[in-house]
Amino acid sequence: MANDLDRRAVLMAMAALPVLLAATRIHAGTAPLVLVHKDPGCGCCGGWIEHLRANGFAVRANDSDQMGLIKQRLGVPEALASCHTAEVDGYVIEGHVPAEAIRRLLAERPAATGLAVPGMPAGSPGMDYPGTTPELYDVALFGPAGQQSFARFRGGREI
Repeated sequence: MANDLDRRAVLMAMAALPVLLAATRIHAGTAPLVLVHKDPGCGCCGGWIEHLRANGFAVRANDSDQMGLIKQRLGVPEALASCHTAEVDGYVIEGHVPAEAIRRLLAERPAATGLAVPGMPAGSPGMDYPGTTPELYDVALFGPAGQQSFARFRGGREI
């Protein structure tokens, strides 16, 4: 009987290990690689990439003149489209999503395609130019079942 309890405890610990390691990796600042697909002529995409790097993400940029096809392949709804599309740890990130929201997504791991900030809200990461008044915007969680609000930000701050 003691062996059954020991075995059960070991199995439970093994099952929990991937979740604990993922949370530790994200909080330790060694988040997974973010692959950013962007138009070569887009200037704000570089600002968003720098925001991610400043927040501990490793980023690789892929310049493409086929952004429409990339968004379609990755399942980004037209209504949520923005200027760049990223892939990170099995999720799609569309637009100027703050690093804080991406960290939360990776920690919680909801059943979804990913996160999106439609358009290019003033003050969002990559759109935070001097003298700009930050807009209020939602970060949408989207997937085959539709979309819902995941977080709300003003500029780079969650509210």
